[in-house]
Amino acid sequence: MSEQARKHQRVARILGREIRGGALRAGSRLPGEHALTQRFSVSRSTVREALRTLADEGLVRTHPGIGSFVSFDGAPLDNRHGWKQALTEQGVAPETTVLRLETLRDAALAAELGTDSDAFLAVDRMRTLPGGVRLSLERSRVPLHPGLAEVPRTGLVDGSLTATLAAAGLVVAAGQQRATAVPLEEGDAGLLGRPSGTSFLQVTRVGRSPMGAVIEHVVSLLDPERFELRVSFGESGPD
Repeated sequence: MSEQARKHQRVARILGREIRGGALRAGSRLPGEHALTQRFSVSRSTVREALRTLADEGLVRTHPGIGSFVSFDGAPLDNRHGWKQALTEQGVAPETTVLRLETLRDAALAAELGTDSDAFLAVDRMRTLPGGVRLSLERSRVPLHPGLAEVPRTGLVDGSLTATLAAAGLVVAAGQQRATAVPLEEGDAGLLGRPSGTSFLQVTRVGRSPMGAVIEHVVSLLDPERFELRVSFGESGPD
C-alpha cells in the first residue's frame, strides 16, 4: 500500500469514527478541505480521497458547485445505490417487482453512452408502497461487463441490482442525472395503474466507475405526488 493510500485511509478512519460516535452530528457540515489539510497535515488530494471513501460508506454527502437531487415526501434521496435503498433509508419499505431481466442489444444506447459493445443487461422494476400505490417504474441498462451474462439465469443477488453489480466488482462512484416531466404512455400508464397521459417525473441517470466507465443507465418514472426535483447551488459557510 502506498504512503498516500495509508494517509487517506487514516483520515477516513478518524473522521468515520467521529461521525459514528456522534462527535460530528448527522447533518452537520464537515470542516472545509483547507481545515482538514491543516488538522491532519496532508494534501488536499488526500483529504478528497478520504471524503470519497466516507461518501462510499454513506457517511457524508458532498454538493460542490451546482447540483440537483430528488426528494421523496420532502426528504432528500441519495439514489446513487438505487431507489429501493434510498427509500429504505427514509423509512419507506416499497415492494419491488422485477418485470424484466434479460440481456439485449441496443446500438442506439451504446452510441449515446459511448460504450464499446451494444450488449446490455436489462432490468425493469416497479416499486409499490405497502398500501398498493405503484410508486415508480425504472428501466436499468447495464453494459454487459464480465460476470453479468448469467444474471438472467441466476437472478439478482439478494434481489438487488446494486448488490449484483458489487458482486461483479462494479461500483458507481459518480454520474449525471437529468429530470423532466413527461406524460405516461399507454403501456407505462397501465403498469403504474394511472390514466394514460398522467404527468410523471422522469429521471435519467448515468452512473460511472471511478475510472469513468459507464456502469448503469437508468430511466425512472416517479410519482410526482411523492417525488420532486430540487436544485442546490454554492456552498454554505466558509471553507
